[in-house]
Amino acid sequence: MNYSTYIVTLLTVLLLCCGFPGYSQVIPEPVADEAVYLFLDELAVDGVIEMNRAVKPFSRRLITGKLREASAKKESLTTRQQKELTFWLGSYSPAEDDGRVRLRYNPATAQYRDSLFSLAVSPLLGMTVGSTSGSQAETSISWKNGAKIYGSYGRWAFFAALQDNHQSPMLGEPQFLTTERGGHIKNGTDFSEMTGGMSYTWEWGDISFLKDSPVWGSGYAGTNILSGRAPSFMQVRLHLKPARWVEMTWLHGWLTSMVVDSTRSYWVTNAYGTEYRNVYHRKYIAANIFTVTPARQLHVSLGNSVIWSDPRLTPYFLMPVFFYKSVDHAVNSGINNSNSQMFLDISSDNIRHVHLYGTLFIDELSTARFATDDYNFFSWKGGLRAGNFRFTPNLWFTAECTFTYPLTFQHNVPVTTFENQGYNLGHWLRDNSRSWYFAIDYRPVRAAVVRLWHERSERGPDYQSIGGSRLGLPYLGSIEWSNVATGLDISYMVTGGVQVRATLTGRDVSGVQDWYPAHLYGKTTTVSGGIVWGF
Repeated sequence: MNYSTYIVTLLTVLLLCCGFPGYSQVIPEPVADEAVYLFLDELAVDGVIEMNRAVKPFSRRLITGKLREASAKKESLTTRQQKELTFWLGSYSPAEDDGRVRLRYNPATAQYRDSLFSLAVSPLLGMTVGSTSGSQAETSISWKNGAKIYGSYGRWAFFAALQDNHQSPMLGEPQFLTTERGGHIKNGTDFSEMTGGMSYTWEWGDISFLKDSPVWGSGYAGTNILSGRAPSFMQVRLHLKPARWVEMTWLHGWLTSMVVDSTRSYWVTNAYGTEYRNVYHRKYIAANIFTVTPARQLHVSLGNSVIWSDPRLTPYFLMPVFFYKSVDHAVNSGINNSNSQMFLDISSDNIRHVHLYGTLFIDELSTARFATDDYNFFSWKGGLRAGNFRFTPNLWFTAECTFTYPLTFQHNVPVTTFENQGYNLGHWLRDNSRSWYFAIDYRPVRAAVVRLWHERSERGPDYQSIGGSRLGLPYLGSIEWSNVATGLDISYMVTGGVQVRATLTGRDVSGVQDWYPAHLYGKTTTVSGGIVWGF
C-alpha cells in the first residue's frame, strides 16, 4: 500500500467510526465573499473582536463565533455596524430545528435542519458586463453558473461547489499579472472548478480533507505567502488552537505540475486510433504556520513550506511541526533539493481604529549575503488601514506596498516551482516587481462599500525565462511592464449571498504584451456592472 492509499483509507475509517453527534461546523467561506471579511476586519480594527486574519478562508464556525462575540458588545458599535451585525447574524445563524425544508431570504438558500443534521443548497449564478474604451475598444462579458451544497452531521461538516465560468475576453490566464482566478481553460473562454470536502471538529481543533484555495498572509490588495489566485487543490488540513494565545494550521496538498513524466506516459491504441497518453509528474506542497498572540490584538505568525516531487509520498513532509528546509537537506543530501520557503507575518490592532501589518516571504536565505550588495530572494509587504474615527465614521483609508526581488517564487526545476497548474501560488505580481496601493472605503449603509482606489504596479525582466546566473541580478534594473490604475467600485449585499456591483476603472498599461489582457493595453477606461448569487 502506498502512502496516498494509506491516507485515503485512514480518513475513510475515521469517517465510519467517529460520526457521533455535536454541533460545530468547519465549512470554509470563500474569500470572494469580501463583504463579510471586511466587516470582521472592521470589528477587529475597532477593537470589538480579536482574531487572527493571517490564515484564510475563515470557516463558517469562526465567522459565527466572532459575530456573536461582537453581539455581546453591541453598545460599542455605531448605528450602521449594529444593523450590519444583525444582517450577518441572520445570514450565519442556523435556522430553527423544526425538521422542515425552508426557503430563506438571508442567506438566499433552501435549508433543512433538525437536532442532528443540517443541509443548505444554493445556486451559483452571476453575470458581469463591461465596456472598455481605448485603442482596442472591447465589450466584455463574464458569467458563472453552478450550485453549492453544505451541511453538517454532528461534529462532521461537508460542502461541495461546482462552478462553470465564462470570460470573454479571458482575464485569468496563468501568465497574466492580474488578481483574476483561473483554471483549466477550455476554448479560450471557459473554465470550471470543483471545490468541496469534509471536516471533523473537536473543542480545540479540526481536521479537513478538501479541495480549496488557501490564502495566507495579511493584505488588502493581495497576499504574498499564498494568494489564492491559483486553482484549488486537494489537501489535508489540520488546525489546532489549544490555548487563546497560540494556534497552528498545517496542510499537505496535491498540486498539478503540468510537467510531463515520460517514464509514466504511454501509447494507447484502440478503435479510435493511436494516441500518446501524457502523464504529469507528481507534485506536492507541505506548509505550516504558527500564530502566537503575546499581547491582545497582536498576532505574530511564522511558518515554512516545501514544494517537492517524488514517485510516492514521503513521510518526512507529513509531519506538521517540521522545519522542512532542514529535513529536505538531509533527505536529498548531495542532490538538487526540493523548493522550500519561510515566512513571517505580523498583524497589530493595538492602536484602536488602526491596523498595522507586514509580511516577509523568504524563498532563499543566505546570511553571507548580508555583508555584500547582493540580496536574498525576499518578497515583503507592509501596510496600514485606519478609519471609523469619531470625526470620520464609516470611512476607511488603506495604504499598502509590496516589493518582490528577482526569482522569488521561481525555481530552476520546473516540477518544483511555487505554482499549481501554471499559476503562481504567491503574490499575483510574481517576482522582480513592486506595487503601491491606496484606497478610501466609505460604508454608508449595511453591507455596502464605495471604494475609490489607486494602484501602481511594475515588473522588471523575467530572469527565469532569460536564464544565466541566478545571483547578482539587478532588482528592477529596467521596467518591462507597468500598470497605473484608478478605480471606483460600488457593491451592495442585497441579502446574504446576493451582491450587486458596479465599477469604473481607468488604466495606463505598457510593456510586455503577454503579461496582461490585450484589450486593456494602453490608456483605457472600463465601465462594468453585474450581479452574483453565491461565491
